[in-house]
Amino acid sequence: MPEHSARIGGITPSGKDGWEVHFTAMTRKQAGEDIMMLSVGDHDFDTPKETVEACKAALDAGFHHYTQLPGLPALRVAMAKVSTRCTGVETSAAEVIATPGGQLALYAAVQGTLDPGDHAIVVAPYYATYPGTFRAAGAAFTIVEAKAENGFQPLAADIEAAMRDNTKAILINTPNNPTGAVYSRQTLEGIADICRRHDLWLISDEVYWSLPADGGHLSPRALPGMAERTLVVNSMSKSHGMTGWRIGWLTGPADMIVLLVNLNLVSTYGLNDFASRAAIEALENDWGVAEIAALYHRRREAFLDHVRGMNGIRVRGSEGGMYVMLDISAIEPDCEAFAWAFLEEEKVAVMPGSSFGEAARGHIRISLCQPEPVLAEAAERLKRFVLGHRRAVA
Repeated sequence: MPEHSARIGGITPSGKDGWEVHFTAMTRKQAGEDIMMLSVGDHDFDTPKETVEACKAALDAGFHHYTQLPGLPALRVAMAKVSTRCTGVETSAAEVIATPGGQLALYAAVQGTLDPGDHAIVVAPYYATYPGTFRAAGAAFTIVEAKAENGFQPLAADIEAAMRDNTKAILINTPNNPTGAVYSRQTLEGIADICRRHDLWLISDEVYWSLPADGGHLSPRALPGMAERTLVVNSMSKSHGMTGWRIGWLTGPADMIVLLVNLNLVSTYGLNDFASRAAIEALENDWGVAEIAALYHRRREAFLDHVRGMNGIRVRGSEGGMYVMLDISAIEPDCEAFAWAFLEEEKVAVMPGSSFGEAARGHIRISLCQPEPVLAEAAERLKRFVLGHRRAVA
């Protein structure tokens, strides 16, 4: 058998990506075991019925064919309007390319800004696919840890210290997965200053833009001198309840978007027609956006009320998005061991923080993608587990 390419073999070089707890829990749940899944960010509710009906109507109307490579013109217009709201910068359809989900938007951004051998800076804690996306581009990267004691706000000085002569891009994520941290204006201005002085691209993953607790999302694209050097990753998965539909987009300078159409030509060859038409209506009508944001706000506050004051547990970040980050290092420094034991003893699946970078080691990530009664029960099981763990080591 011929050998595979080094490129594909190097995307996850160790063969271990930190998601083993989740995959084990899911396998056991699918086999019939009663396991509480708080490990993944997939909504526990269906896509809004209006979007589903719009998709059915598009299917019935015969929209079964190829679409334009950058996305249907009306889809790009609708995405540009949402980008204007998300980033605070007036956006035209020419500054948007539609992609099959936010991950493909991220992939396009990395491919568009880095050549093999170039260097990037990735702020951690990070979404699990970030390292592999850079490896797929043949790019080197340095992880800069946003520390828990700073509320997971990255420091400009730490990013500056990681600069190299061949650094071309910085990748950030706000509101952040996994921590729920929402980057402050001060944080973003510090990062923007570095990008301007060193003539860097900033890749800003903003797929959770609609979910901060106070609606206070700030996009770095809105800061002075940043619109021409910022690529914003976005998606309908979280904001519009459409995780399985695979509708995302990238916002950036129009000349970069023109070049990225060629990437669609040799990779995705455009989006699904009928799903695109449903997405247009969902974007134009904001179907589900306010309701989803309010739902996660309620869940976040309710869960945090349950865990605040719990012996040995500290809340970190957790200002927006679909997750809560808990510091459990006083109970068990090895967060992976904590997650495995919690799964075995209490049948609750959570993500060990180390899956997302060293900064989150000693933490667990709780997904809020379950109804409030389930989250309340999970909090009770966590309390019981913590008490039992403390007795066991006493």
